[in-house]
Amino acid sequence: MATDDVVYRSLLGGQQAEISLVDAATRTFRLTVDGVPQSQVCLADPALVDFDYVRHIARLIDAQAAKGVPLTCAHLGGGALTLPRYVGATRPGSVQYVVESEAERTTDLLGILPLPEGCDVRFLFGDAREIVDGNGPRSSFPWRNADVTVVDLWAGSTVVSRVASLEFYARLARICSSDGVLAVNLPDGREFHYTRGQAAALSTLFAHVAVATDGRILEEPLLGNVLVIASNSPLDALEQPGWPVGDHNPPYVLIGDRLRQWIAGAPPLTDSDATDSPSP
Repeated sequence: MATDDVVYRSLLGGQQAEISLVDAATRTFRLTVDGVPQSQVCLADPALVDFDYVRHIARLIDAQAAKGVPLTCAHLGGGALTLPRYVGATRPGSVQYVVESEAERTTDLLGILPLPEGCDVRFLFGDAREIVDGNGPRSSFPWRNADVTVVDLWAGSTVVSRVASLEFYARLARICSSDGVLAVNLPDGREFHYTRGQAAALSTLFAHVAVATDGRILEEPLLGNVLVIASNSPLDALEQPGWPVGDHNPPYVLIGDRLRQWIAGAPPLTDSDATDSPSP
């Protein structure tokens, strides 16, 4: 089979999803939705992570506990399950929860890209906001005290306002462990009007917040991935020069006083005034 051959195509919920073979030798596949690359998976080595922003989240996970120690992880939006595969490969025994809107697509995907043996991933199918809002008190959530929570709720190329607001993040904050980390993947451009409001919202809920993005966004009039990272414990890993150390394309990081100056009075986005993310 030649590389970039489409091995799966579906149209669900008005979105066109495709899985393509990128490299036959390593059994590497890429998921795109409405033409936007969403995930890349290497079946030969699940610990190999390609996309920059996913690799940066993986390094945050690495910093959460000593090597190999199991974690509880929640993934809101799983894509092709790159990060659950990474955690399963690097931290056997971890319990992971994945919230996905399309059960049929996920079932099809797992038929093509099966999870590694022993990878404990538990799926919740439905609308992420409804799942987060509709489970009652903290004790009734299917996961609790999450060490890592990843919010990657792109609908094609945008993030809708109802999963990017102060109220939504407040609910997630209650199910993070006391020293857990929350990583939110957002699309934005070099003016960062959208992300500033998201960082402001998370700063009202967590003691420590940082923003990490590809430095090239600062120079080009294009949208890219921007991570907003929050925790009630110091984000020491992000303070290291060139974090992640040794990465071939380390992110541009704003933290501490630089982040507070960068937010520059942007109001926290709430359900009443939040907007969808900018569209390419």
